[in-house]
Amino acid sequence: MSPGPARGRAAGVDGGGPRRGPVRRWQLVRAGSDAVPPSTRRFMARARRRRMRAALPWAVAGGVLAVVGLVAWTLLGTGLFGVREVRVVGAELLTPVEVRDAAAVPDGVPLARVDLAATARRIGRLPPVERVTVTRDWPGTLVVTLVERTGAAAVPREGRYVVIDGNGVVFRTVDGVPDGLPVVRLAAPGPDDPGTRAALEVLGALTPQLRAELTELTVAGLARISLTLRGDRTVVWGDATRALDKARVATALLGRKADTIDVSAPDVVTFR
Repeated sequence: MSPGPARGRAAGVDGGGPRRGPVRRWQLVRAGSDAVPPSTRRFMARARRRRMRAALPWAVAGGVLAVVGLVAWTLLGTGLFGVREVRVVGAELLTPVEVRDAAAVPDGVPLARVDLAATARRIGRLPPVERVTVTRDWPGTLVVTLVERTGAAAVPREGRYVVIDGNGVVFRTVDGVPDGLPVVRLAAPGPDDPGTRAALEVLGALTPQLRAELTELTVAGLARISLTLRGDRTVVWGDATRALDKARVATALLGRKADTIDVSAPDVVTFR
């Protein structure tokens, strides 16, 4: 075999094609701070500060909203601050159990969700309650403060006595006359009854001396009011007009020996 063609082919492979140069490989290199002009660095720093100042209110607002949401969820959506106690202050005629039952606030309900006004209205429907306030005492107590009605008179009713306050409201039923209350005989005691209002007006006008002697006040009609005093003495009062004048005249005549003193016309008094 001739070696010539073989060398020719080898020569063709090595030197017949185009010659390639060295391969270039690119690499990113972070420039040093000295490579950035000072003016550019200052511009970039100012831009970063502007971005931070613009984002700061939104970040603060977002944080506040998150805190508010967490607090609201804790107070309103969990039992962490739920009602554990209903504390009753000022109850004498009522028992704390009666007040709690009227409040109708379930144990464990979030304290912040209790409708204080509605709770006070429910308690205020109890007859002995004149005024009531309901407040929260964190973390878990509902405080009910009562002002109960004060009795002004006891009215005989079906073998017992109903107690009325200074407005004529019937708020209590008892077996006997409470100490210090006068007996008032009425047909239909109540705040809208004219006879009740007349009796209370007369009671309010009595002097201490008359109150000390009074055992019973009777309203047989609006113009037929009378007082029964100790010793079975009677003061004919008439109607409720000029109550202060009648009380003054009747007090002045307490020392007279008479079973009946008629002051229905206080300018002309009669005795019997």
